[in-house]
Amino acid sequence: MITQIRGRLVEKNPTEVVVDCNGVGYLLHISLNTFSSLPSEENVILYTHLSVREDAHTLFGFINKTEREVFKLLISVSGVGPSIARTMLSSMTSEEIQNAIAAENVALIQSVKGIGVKTAQRVIVDLKDKILKTFDIDEVSVSASNTNKDEALSALEVLGFNRKQASKVVSSVLKESPEATVEKIIKLALKNL
Repeated sequence: MITQIRGRLVEKNPTEVVVDCNGVGYLLHISLNTFSSLPSEENVILYTHLSVREDAHTLFGFINKTEREVFKLLISVSGVGPSIARTMLSSMTSEEIQNAIAAENVALIQSVKGIGVKTAQRVIVDLKDKILKTFDIDEVSVSASNTNKDEALSALEVLGFNRKQASKVVSSVLKESPEATVEKIIKLALKNL
């Protein structure tokens, strides 16, 4: 129904924003990634998804179409509602979610609050083929970089670093140099931790 909203940003909170479109203020529920990517100027465009339930019509806003597409895929899985999908998109970027599903990384998906082992496995079973087709991810490259990432994370945990914090740093290291060896990932991560 409503696919995008362009207007003046009136209110901005980590979980929701209000966008004024010709005098009508739309409340959009957003992820932390969208919140941090919102421009500081007043005029914004947010891609939206309208969730309709018996007791509520809720509008979700996304900074880009990829994030919205990942959200739609997540809510198509039994046991994953809009609030859990939004929590996932707040905990990880849409690219990290795509890679976790493509690499069948149950532990990473399960690390999101509100997702148990069975739901994490269901997310992977239901979405792996769709993620690989829709976003054209090469399975081999995902598993190689994830193996390096997992080994680097394990090493950083042994060194006493918080896994969640280490995971963010390692992800940013892999964005800059995706072909990095485990040793290089650890060295670069240690500089940023």
